[in-house]
Amino acid sequence: MKKKSRPFIERHFETLQLATAVAFLLLVGLYASLTGAADAGLSRTAVWLLIVSAAVGAYMAMNIGANDVANNMGPAVGSGAMTMGWAIVVAAVFEALGAIVAGGEVVGTIKGGIINPADITDPTLFAWVMFAALLAGALWLNLATALGAPVSTTHSIIGAVMGAGIAAGGWGLVHWPTIGAIVVSWVVSPLSGALFAALFLYVIKRSVTYRTEKTEAAARVVPALIALMVWSYTTYMLLKGVNQIVKVPFPVAVIVGLGTAALVWGLIRKPIERIALRQENSKDGVNHLFTWPLICSAALLSFAHGANDVANAIGPLAAIFEAVKAGAIATKAGTPLWIMVLGALGLAVGLALYGAKLIRTVGKEITELDQMRAYAIAMAATLTVIVASQLGMPVSTTHISIGAVFGVGFLRELLKVNYAKMEAVVRAGHQGADREEVEAYMQRFEAAEVQEKKQMLAEMKQRAKVRGLDGAVFAKGERKAFKKAYKKEIVKRSVVMRIVAAWIVTVPATAVLAALLFHLVAAVMS
Repeated sequence: MKKKSRPFIERHFETLQLATAVAFLLLVGLYASLTGAADAGLSRTAVWLLIVSAAVGAYMAMNIGANDVANNMGPAVGSGAMTMGWAIVVAAVFEALGAIVAGGEVVGTIKGGIINPADITDPTLFAWVMFAALLAGALWLNLATALGAPVSTTHSIIGAVMGAGIAAGGWGLVHWPTIGAIVVSWVVSPLSGALFAALFLYVIKRSVTYRTEKTEAAARVVPALIALMVWSYTTYMLLKGVNQIVKVPFPVAVIVGLGTAALVWGLIRKPIERIALRQENSKDGVNHLFTWPLICSAALLSFAHGANDVANAIGPLAAIFEAVKAGAIATKAGTPLWIMVLGALGLAVGLALYGAKLIRTVGKEITELDQMRAYAIAMAATLTVIVASQLGMPVSTTHISIGAVFGVGFLRELLKVNYAKMEAVVRAGHQGADREEVEAYMQRFEAAEVQEKKQMLAEMKQRAKVRGLDGAVFAKGERKAFKKAYKKEIVKRSVVMRIVAAWIVTVPATAVLAALLFHLVAAVMS
């Protein structure tokens, strides 16, 4: 029987992806040449630098869209709250809106004071530094995306600016305390995200899923959890999204967030209670209640991401245009509307073409997610950023979000292993009993409330002790093997190691690459 051939698009998907990306970059270069790149008074070399810089800026924006947006959409897709197709559409729209509406008031071209532009007096040299940094950051993000490693786009451009700055003006050009703070954030960001996510998930389990009447517990607890999410996201948006347009003090953001959360709680409490009581009394029934809050949170995160991280692409590009066309060197560059639009389109195109791979990695490859776990991850990401921004700590949203996924997975491992130990104690207390009696007791144990479980365990330990078993169930080696098996099942260590390794090498890798590219650009342009 003749095999049915695959559709043309499926057979040539990767080629079409690449062709579309290249066509987009060529169109950007053409548009740049038609919108004033070739101003009178500029040399031919300067004109080409501006045109190529526009294309590289778009390339960087595409890679940010392909790599970074997974942090917002991965948990929602992995939990089943959204399909991959809808996630890409929603993220592309809100990323673009965030970049255009709130991303261009002022873009700092020297992110976090990495180098001192006053030490570079030649505008042309400064433009070469920014170009080399932009290209190095984009190339690194491209490689990380291909390897399936979500990395910090901010750290990528920071490392690149540092490396190009050192190549241009020496080691003294770098603000080393800022680099030290970034290194500390490699540890603080993922650990904070992991701890917050594990805490939220445990609270949900204790207050809802460990209850005998899960739907009744959900009717009481879920409205409060959603209101808490509304508070955190309103505060987050005011600080990280709207703040790009209108400066909002931290206390004002918190108070407005609380007021919005109280209003939402009053509006949703009764409807959520009615919906909850109609669900089946199971974990799946409770999970459905978190679907729409997760979709809304993913959209808002994408808006805030577009408003903030598009600067990693268009900030250096704006600096290049200012340096070449106006002969000015500044730490802050006003961003023309067309550059903002370029950044927004680049984010959307990169996400649409290549974003699915990293969304799948974050949402499905690290650990299994459901809506409650995704809620814990979303809350961890927003709260960590809010706390860090108030404390003045430089944290990476990528590291926080992925750390939150790790935290959820490791908490599941701990709970699974602990439950297995409890189950073993119950079976030890029933040694010699009829199999049906044991299974009936196990069903009762599984459905029991936490306090009741503790009482049942105490009884079983006493029974085991009376029978001379002294509560021992597994030998030490068996317990280790059992624990190791659960860890492999719940959190994929190979994916964790790949991601952490990529985090550690991001800044030094982009720094070295940018330094090499700077010398190459200087040789070509001189």
